[in-house]
Amino acid sequence: MRRDTFLKSMAAMAAAGALPFSAHAATNIKMMIPANPGGGWDTTGRALGKALQDAKAADSVTYENKGGAAGALGLAQFLNQKGDPNAMMVMGAVMLGGIITGRQPVTLTQCTPLARLTSEYNVFVLPASSPFKTMADVVAQLKKDPGSVKWGGGSRGSTEHIAAAMIAREVGVDPAKINYVAFRGGGEATAAILGGNVTVGGSGYSEFAEYISAGKMRAIAVTSPTKLKGVDVPTLKEQGINVEIGNWRGVYGAPGITADQRKALIDLIGKAIKSKAWAEALEKNNWTPAVLTGDAFTDFVDRDFASLRATMVKSGMI
Repeated sequence: MRRDTFLKSMAAMAAAGALPFSAHAATNIKMMIPANPGGGWDTTGRALGKALQDAKAADSVTYENKGGAAGALGLAQFLNQKGDPNAMMVMGAVMLGGIITGRQPVTLTQCTPLARLTSEYNVFVLPASSPFKTMADVVAQLKKDPGSVKWGGGSRGSTEHIAAAMIAREVGVDPAKINYVAFRGGGEATAAILGGNVTVGGSGYSEFAEYISAGKMRAIAVTSPTKLKGVDVPTLKEQGINVEIGNWRGVYGAPGITADQRKALIDLIGKAIKSKAWAEALEKNNWTPAVLTGDAFTDFVDRDFASLRATMVKSGMI
């Protein structure tokens, strides 16, 4: 066969999708994780990357952690990948809260919404060595001296930060007086709690589950409307504190990609979340599937942004 005839045949087969997988252009995903290692975004990003490879939706996945300012530092860096059809960034409700409270110069509207992946409720924990035993003990001290209760969690505007302000408001304490310590990632917050450097810590349940099971942290409340499946921890509502707030995580694409490139990334994610690796990640981390893609996800983010802002205003955070 003549060389030009062979090349034309290969091109025709590629167009028809008839070439073997190895002959297709490699899909090398670059995953921006706008948080330090060890937290919920880090776990989500790496779980998604593993699922993409497990589903043969990506040949390779590289990760970059860039923590700080509720993800705004990573977001700013991600904006430099304009037009890159293989770039993804993990994000979630925490990023929306950080943008609201921090008045950041960068916004998510500059990027491309792809999919919401999971939802999760928060848990509040005490260090194992804490003299407090229950949320009632924490609330009593909060009423006595708000500044003496040091709350530790994610960046300003995170769901645990909002929850702490809501708790204060519900028990008659000025939310502006809470002593909240923001950490750059779940790993830092975990270390502070284990070291007894904060009074009470908050995060997604999955981030603290192993320490709770090992007796290194004492779980005192979850922010769900009802008890979490398989978790023997009372809700705030069960303890007379009318607070409920959830967390969710998703993924965005780079700015400036085309509609076809956006669809291709959403299709890759669709394959990944059907994989065994993703199912195992959901079970291991006690994540609830909450898949929403494309324009439906865009609309959800807009609504949640407005809802979080209203909650923060009501709680005296902004």
